[in-house]
Amino acid sequence: MTEDEDGDGYDLVVVANRLPVDRVVDDDGTVHWQQSPGGLVTAMESVMTGREGAWVGWSGDPGEAPEPFDDGGMHLHAVGLTAEEVADHYEGFSNDTLWPLYHDVIVAPRYRRSWYEGYRRVNQRFAQAAADLAAPDATVWVHDYQLQLVPQMLRELRPDVRIGWFNHIPFPSVELFAQLPWRRAVVQGLLGADLLGFQRRADAENFLRVCRRLLALPTRGDTVTVPDPTGEGTRTVRAAAFPISIDERSLEELARTPAVVERARQIRHDLGDPERLLLGVDRLDYTKGIRHRLKAYEELLADGVLKPPGTVLVQVATPSRERVTAYRLLREQVELTVGRANGDHGAIGSPAIHYLHQSFDRAEMAALYLAADVMLVTPLRDGMNLVAKEYVACRYDEGGALVLSEFTGASGELDRAFLCNPHDIDGLKTTIRAALDADPREKRRRMRALRRRVREHDVQRWADDFLAALVVAPGRPA
Repeated sequence: MTEDEDGDGYDLVVVANRLPVDRVVDDDGTVHWQQSPGGLVTAMESVMTGREGAWVGWSGDPGEAPEPFDDGGMHLHAVGLTAEEVADHYEGFSNDTLWPLYHDVIVAPRYRRSWYEGYRRVNQRFAQAAADLAAPDATVWVHDYQLQLVPQMLRELRPDVRIGWFNHIPFPSVELFAQLPWRRAVVQGLLGADLLGFQRRADAENFLRVCRRLLALPTRGDTVTVPDPTGEGTRTVRAAAFPISIDERSLEELARTPAVVERARQIRHDLGDPERLLLGVDRLDYTKGIRHRLKAYEELLADGVLKPPGTVLVQVATPSRERVTAYRLLREQVELTVGRANGDHGAIGSPAIHYLHQSFDRAEMAALYLAADVMLVTPLRDGMNLVAKEYVACRYDEGGALVLSEFTGASGELDRAFLCNPHDIDGLKTTIRAALDADPREKRRRMRALRRRVREHDVQRWADDFLAALVVAPGRPA
């Protein structure tokens, strides 16, 4: 999909909260751009390869937007946000209202009218940018909960384009969604799309139920019928599940490189060559179940079931949203737990938990996955969780074991993992022990099945399935 010969725009426009690159200033003042971390960018990287499409997103810095530029075959168009808009749209409405609401109210959402007004203004700016870049009859793919008003705004600006929206996080039940004071506006915003994609069938069904009960709109199967704003009859919008995945092939190739294999060996050596190495890798977020995981591990140490230095836990907690109060509190709680566990059960030179509050590049992550005997993925709620799939992709040796929360989207696909309920601390302890003590042949059988699933349902298949469904989505006035 390329820019048309007359320069009228791009046939494929991706709209996401962030650009796929971050602005980096070197010590000498030189400015360059490097690929951003995060599931969306990783997932979309291979999708955009070979396509000369456009990507609309925020640069990550408040203030004037940088001039549009090309990178990796994509045309990148930054949307400028003021510091106030970042506070209202992103930190406020997106991450202090929608995020907790959509994750089963693990912490209480906060509802502020000024935040919603900022959210609406920013969504309008993204919609306008997409409208300006899209070629006639283009495909526009909008991503995630930060931009739920964009589909309808874009339809009003460009009724000729085909619009898809994909939700990377869960969509809540109607009983929870009904709390949102702006529930009608959000649903109407989403219904501007032709196709709405969700991680799980249950999420799509939650959305259809919201349409029926809160807006009294008729649904049939996976479609909802909505009045066309032009007054020309009705439109049909499809809401369906498209579980996201990873670029399995490139990750496996990376894990097989001699440098990564050697780094995995070095990691274990630096940790004292433990008999058993457990690993957790998460954004430092209250939805990820880090505190529950650490509590279970701490109790296993106290029970004498696990003992350092023979058994070691490495917990990578990538910094996240540190200006939001709930995240600052979580960091304090996690670090207190780690300190207590190390004080009670560690020794000089051999802590019980190695805690790393930082991010790592793909090669280092692949080495950590390859080094770990057990991967602990225990969110309280997660749309998918690509870390689980990344671990499986890196285990070309068919070694290791995956402990996976039932409350991730990934659990519906990776059902040969050691599944757990992270709220049940005793049950979580039992599952961790089962993963550690399972017969090696059983673990290989499980890992072989997990790898087959991830290989057959990779990110390219996810994107192809979504875009193919968008082409045939009903979507137009009847």
